[in-house]
Amino acid sequence: MSARPHLVDSHGRTVRDLRISVTDRCNLRCTYCMPAEGMPWLPHEAILTYEEIARIARVAMECGVTGVRLTGGEPTVRKGLTTLVRQLRALSPALDLSMTTNGIALRELAGELREAGLDRLNVSLDTLDRDRFVALARRDKLADVLAGIAAAKVAGFAPIKINTVLMRGFNEDEAVALASWAREEGFELRFIEWMPLDFQQQWDRTKLVSGEETRAAIHAVHPLDPAEGDDPSAPARPWRYRDGKGRVGFVASVSNPFCGSCDRIRLTADGQVRTCLFALKEWDFRALLREGATDGQIEQLLRDAVLRKQPGHLIGQAAFRQPDRGMSAIGG
Repeated sequence: MSARPHLVDSHGRTVRDLRISVTDRCNLRCTYCMPAEGMPWLPHEAILTYEEIARIARVAMECGVTGVRLTGGEPTVRKGLTTLVRQLRALSPALDLSMTTNGIALRELAGELREAGLDRLNVSLDTLDRDRFVALARRDKLADVLAGIAAAKVAGFAPIKINTVLMRGFNEDEAVALASWAREEGFELRFIEWMPLDFQQQWDRTKLVSGEETRAAIHAVHPLDPAEGDDPSAPARPWRYRDGKGRVGFVASVSNPFCGSCDRIRLTADGQVRTCLFALKEWDFRALLREGATDGQIEQLLRDAVLRKQPGHLIGQAAFRQPDRGMSAIGG
């Protein structure tokens, strides 16, 4: 990669992480994300091709991006995903290439993804109870998720991180059980606060379970100490188990936002760059690409977008407005 000036916003933050949504579609219908009937999906021609995605990623990497995470929707529902993984891996052997998935397809795909060059996996899992899983995801797929996680372990992914969203009155009582399971299995659990990104816009702060509340519940059973030496721009605040049996992280996006050290931007499946999950403005790279843009023009639009990155998301303030797009359409 040629050395170009890094992508720096007007608040002095340097962008090093690019989240790429490869599809807005999903094979679950989680209640905190979308309605039971799903959503009006993007038509195929509106979605970036793998070649278009790889080109934007290459230009971003030439400007200092060192990490790419594939997201959705559910990324594994897009056909030929390993093709994109190979294209991205070919850009640089040093690229930190990861993916967030619900895990359903990992039983079949984990080995292929690992062989194609994927480094790391985050698997979303909010409950270990089958009935609760069905109530939450509206699909009876817990066994498939657990089998997929096991397959990822066999394929050599390590550490495997588990993403969990707790909601008051539904699954907050599973915090310790999930932590105990992850400790025994050798996974790194990440508790993510429920954010106002549902398609239905029915987020209710009274159902928020804060990272601090969750940490205290786990600490009472499995004592925790702060983990030192982590990247301050990482969204999760890591803690280590005092007995040495792994770590657990807390992503307190609502109760203790980390906007001041954010180093991420997002590329949606239809080619729009968003500088924050809660951004109200998008930057159209699909049109630019399909009008025959040069790499220099792509780079300039990236710089324009990053320069206008807002200082924070304003959740809890009067000025906050929830984006029109939900999480599945933005990419986590």
